[in-house]
Amino acid sequence: MLYLEKWPIQKIENTNEKFPASLKQISDSPKALYFRGNFLSKNEKYFAIVGTRLASDYGKEIAFSLANNLNQAGLVVVSGLAKGVDSWAAKGALENNGRTIAVLGTGLDEPSFYPQENLSLAGKVLENNGALISEYPAGARGAKFTFPQRNRIIAGISLGVVVIEAKVKSGALITAAFARQQKKKIFAVPGNIHSSNSKGCHLLIKQGAKLAESANDILKNLGISPLVSQQHPAANPEEQLILNALQQNALPIDKIIEITKLPAQVVSINLSIMEVENKVKNLGGNTYALN
Repeated sequence: MLYLEKWPIQKIENTNEKFPASLKQISDSPKALYFRGNFLSKNEKYFAIVGTRLASDYGKEIAFSLANNLNQAGLVVVSGLAKGVDSWAAKGALENNGRTIAVLGTGLDEPSFYPQENLSLAGKVLENNGALISEYPAGARGAKFTFPQRNRIIAGISLGVVVIEAKVKSGALITAAFARQQKKKIFAVPGNIHSSNSKGCHLLIKQGAKLAESANDILKNLGISPLVSQQHPAANPEEQLILNALQQNALPIDKIIEITKLPAQVVSINLSIMEVENKVKNLGGNTYALN
């Protein structure tokens, strides 16, 4: 099955007036970019979300909700469309048919695309007026240097970057380093002090990155009006118990059943309805989080 064929690969030279001015100013500026879909616009504001490929349920939940909220506030979310945090950031931006940008470390032809499991997600990015971007021509397979290199472009087109779950030595921290070099805003989401995925974020905060607990922390720092929170009232007592259980963390369904002491069928039916009503999100593997 072909996922991207409706959107031909196009090329734009850095001499073209539509080439992003911010990319012309970075060190090792790309001489050209290849893209599928709707290219970058001077009238849009971009913000990057990056993190580990081995995201926890907490990381998935934060990536999804941050991307969704930033998109609602008018920012176009940028990611590398890798597994884990990047994928969930793209999904969050797409939740309300939002536009999002993916910068790849491979060519944009389907055989070269990496990771292959995200081809369907890439198709959804394009269907929602987004774009896939790369400095590498069709046929270029990913190599050890291409993914760190693409991170300078992610930082270069964005107002800033937020890191969600990252080890001390990771691609996400390379993106943050490029952002610092380019004098962009850097944010990090704190996590469990015992988790190796929190070490990179906590290091960034110690180095001066802004702590981000919500999209509003980012929006206020960027001078953008914060979002007003919307409460989702419970439809029944059982639903309220489920909402209460999910207040602190994403939980697998068996844990929700254990905490609420409700019958499994009651929990399953209510979760299905709540998902349709956008009150909760299934993070995969029957693990749920508040939306």
